[in-house]
Amino acid sequence: MKLFRNFVIFYALFSMSCTVSFALQDYWKNDLRTMFLNNDSLIKEINIRSFNSKDYDNDGFIQEDKGEIRGTFLNAIERLDELKNLGINTLHILPITPVGKLKALGTAGSLYAAADFDSLNPELIDKNSDLTPEQQAKLFIKEAHKRNIRVIVDIPACASYDLFLERPDLFVTNSNGEPIIPADWTDVRLLNAGTDDKIETNVYSLYKDFVKYMLSLGVDGIRADVAHSKPASFWKELIEYSRTKDPEFLWLAESSESWHSAISPQAVFTPYDKLLDAGFDGYYGSFFDIKDWKSSKQLYKTIETTLANLKKFKDKKAVIGSFTTHDEVSPIILKGKNLSERIIWMSATLPINSYFVDGFQTGDDYLYKNGNKLAPSSYTDDDTYFSHRGKIDIFNLSRKPGGKYNELKNDFLLGNDVKNSLLPLLNEGVFTPLKTSNNKVFAYKFENNIKKVITIGNLDYEKSMNVSVRVPKFNPKRQNLLPIKITKMPEVKRGKLILDLNPGETVVIIIHELL
Repeated sequence: MKLFRNFVIFYALFSMSCTVSFALQDYWKNDLRTMFLNNDSLIKEINIRSFNSKDYDNDGFIQEDKGEIRGTFLNAIERLDELKNLGINTLHILPITPVGKLKALGTAGSLYAAADFDSLNPELIDKNSDLTPEQQAKLFIKEAHKRNIRVIVDIPACASYDLFLERPDLFVTNSNGEPIIPADWTDVRLLNAGTDDKIETNVYSLYKDFVKYMLSLGVDGIRADVAHSKPASFWKELIEYSRTKDPEFLWLAESSESWHSAISPQAVFTPYDKLLDAGFDGYYGSFFDIKDWKSSKQLYKTIETTLANLKKFKDKKAVIGSFTTHDEVSPIILKGKNLSERIIWMSATLPINSYFVDGFQTGDDYLYKNGNKLAPSSYTDDDTYFSHRGKIDIFNLSRKPGGKYNELKNDFLLGNDVKNSLLPLLNEGVFTPLKTSNNKVFAYKFENNIKKVITIGNLDYEKSMNVSVRVPKFNPKRQNLLPIKITKMPEVKRGKLILDLNPGETVVIIIHELL
């Protein structure tokens, strides 16, 4: 009897431990805000609609009547291990709201032309699954969390013409009652968020319901599209609401210190610093200007301005390395593979959150064989495969991103590993530009008492450069040079590094104190 009683107790304890174990496996505690503010987020921007699509005839677009398959939440799960192996710990998912079909761009419509804010885009749902749309989205997010990958979802700044017809009270209109087209975005209409003195409650409720919806799905944060088009008080109230539900919920503003004008004369403009004061955790540095840098002074100014701006705020803030986004032309088209490598290594050696678009790691040029040609069929009132040259497609059911430069992936992996190992040094160190013998070559360092990391780059993508870089207090008798990214070791003369740089080459070296 005693033996039986002991067995019952053991079985009960074993069952309880199994239950706790399984429960722990399913448990996720959001830590994204803390990670981001520590510059520890390595973010991949993805479009679920194309993320794992199957384009069998390689024309760039998905024709379901031919058996081709668009990307969905469920088939996106297949690529999560790939992202984990690349070092990705955060996803920025482009809008998952339903898309308008009237006055549209592209055969599926722009992801940013939201038709409503309280349901999921049916194009992202696997119709063959018994799971509800919400269950499919939750499963994708749950599988991402299992791989220690956080999820940010994009909230569109504007809405579709379809929604205007349904809810004209949400929109800014002219004297004729027609909705306002902001900038040159002909497929969207301007929402009326009000002013700092008077928030428009209908639009605020729309956004609050969206935040509630995302929290219910398990999302870890939001990227606010064109955040400066709404008043600071609008965001402050919304962010404070979200933090009552999840203090670690991240808010990333699409805004920059270099942006100074509204998207429309009828729209408000809230500068980046007011957005950060309202509660946003981060914004876009002006790193997208990398394609235009001609001298080291331009590069230094951008970095120094960004790092100085972050120190202005009472609460800790951070930026993403916005060298390339879905709004930027592929680095491969602009300057070839060397610009992609520069983006990898500057992301790895600056105290910023690394940010990459899906397909970047293999050098996608985002060119589509039938782009802007007449389509055989369409889900919208646009009968062409409208696309932006050299930018990831957001207007059609399109191919899975990927390029032909597979050797970039090795740099991508190494750069991400280096970033992780250098992060304490980058966060604690001071950015110091180094003197070079040519203003087309930049060099900067971060250092502590043990080591310094030095990044050097040739801004001329056509000519090689022989250059000297002065490194203060460098003594080769007491310090080792450890090459991280380099084609030829530098010569050392009188505290200077003498290098032969290939066109557009970026070099990373660590100088380590001998023990």
